Amino acid sequence: MKYTLLAMALILFTSCGKDDSIDYVNKNDEDIQEYITDNNLNAEKSDSGLYYIIENQGSGAQPNINSNVTVAYKGYFTNGSVFDQSDAEGISFNLQQVITGWTEGITYFNEGGSGMLLIPAHLAYGNNNYNGIPGGSVLIFDINLISVN
Repeated sequence: MKYTLLAMALILFTSCGKDDSIDYVNKNDEDIQEYITDNNLNAEKSDSGLYYIIENQGSGAQPNINSNVTVAYKGYFTNGSVFDQSDAEGISFNLQQVITGWTEGITYFNEGGSGMLLIPAHLAYGNNNYNGIPGGSVLIFDINLISVN
């Protein structure tokens, strides 16, 4: 009996920390579609659920999911609150070292291209809080693909 109560208390305690059972896929999709409508945007949706807008395709090399790239960006939530941004020179990284939404999304642009990625939580940090980004959040990035290195 004592161990049963201890086990139940442990289950209750761990389940109160965060709710991994919330499925944000449909909610995020609705939020993204509302953002697109409210801001009069023309976005494409990929099979994964990523929305993207190509403002300028660019004319240079097109990266693949294993490429090293340099990207200037601004990241914000649907309410416009900025959570991160690079300087104009951008940052360099391998596309295997970033969130899935970037790994996929950056490959839609050629070097010199720019646009927007609207990333649902399942292609970012899921239901987990990460560096001030609440779990389940839609992330929006204005991106400029400076170079494929």
